[in-house]
This record gives sequence, C-alpha cells and structure tokens, in this order.
Amino acid sequence: MDNDFKINNCAAILLAAGDSSRLGKPKQLLLYKGRTLLQNALSTAISSRLNPIIAVLGADATFIGKKIEETNIHIVYNPEWQEGIASSIRRGIQELEKMDPGADAAIIMVCDQPHITSSLLNDLLMVQQQTKKPIAASHYNGVPGTPALFHKTIFPELLLLKGDKGAGSILRQQVSRVATVAFPLGAIDIDTTNNYEKLISDI
Repeated sequence: MDNDFKINNCAAILLAAGDSSRLGKPKQLLLYKGRTLLQNALSTAISSRLNPIIAVLGADATFIGKKIEETNIHIVYNPEWQEGIASSIRRGIQELEKMDPGADAAIIMVCDQPHITSSLLNDLLMVQQQTKKPIAASHYNGVPGTPALFHKTIFPELLLLKGDKGAGSILRQQVSRVATVAFPLGAIDIDTTNNYEKLISDI
C-alpha cells in the first residue's frame, strides 16, 4: 500500500450553501475590501495551485450564483443544505469524484474566513508533501480547522459526515494523520453582525 499520499492534483471545494441565519442575510455577499466574501474566497483559490475549483451553493443559490464573476468556477447546488455543513462537504466530494476522478486531494474552505490567502492554501499543499500525511489543516485557537486539505483516501470518511458538523471530528480524532500550518487569523469568521462590523472597522 502506498503510504506516501502523493498529490499531483488538488482541488478546492468552497462551502457557501448556508442561509446565514445568525446574520439575517447572505454572508456570502457581504462586502470586504471592495469584494464580496464569496468573491474574495474564490479569487484566493484561483490564485493558488488548486484546480478544479468547486463552489457548493444552497440557500439563495440562484441569486448568489449570479454574483460569481469567473467562468472557470464549477458551481454545484446542494439540495440538502438545510441539513448543515456536512451535506455540502458530501456534495462537493461527490461532484469532484464525478468531474475529476483523477484528483488526489481537495482543500475544503469556507467563505466567511476573510483572511484566507493563496499562500496559505499553497502552504497546506506544501506541508502535506513534506510530511507525507493524508491531512494538512490550518491551526488556530489551539486546534486544526479550515481550510484543510484531505487526501483522496480520506474522502470516504468525509462522505460519512452528517448534520451541522464539519470535518473537525476527523481532524481531531487522529492527530497523528494531520500536519498543520499556523493561521492565527483563521479564528476570525463572520457569523453575526457584530463579527462583520468589527471586521470592517479593522480595515
């Protein structure tokens, strides 16, 4: 069995299907530095070494999808978005396996972490290649989190996720499988109006 977890082709799966219930309006379309949070995340992925780039939409999908400017983004709809984030992870992995069976890995990312950079995404890929571990995750607040890279051998575990729980359980259960990249600003995400107002005031 090949234990090197070699990666030649890594995709990006951007989860953007939620209804932003705590915020009261689509967080995907909040403006930050002249661009929406969704556009910021997509542009970051495009500027990295990741390909293809899949955006998983759900709530307000038609409206939000029209706001995506690039034509090289593969948009998929998650009809089960109300279940929670796990359904979007499953939908993204299923679509990747369908459209690019040769993909060796995927970085799962969210659009409400405004400080994600293409360098961070590339660093996740680099640390995975250096450590030969099947998972590489951002590290903040003392634990691994998104964005996180998963080798294709982890896809079956991702497809078993249920409810409003993301891949955090996988990241925490087997620490020996996870390489990390420090990302202190990953702790900043936008779930409430107060989160957003503080983000804007700090510009």
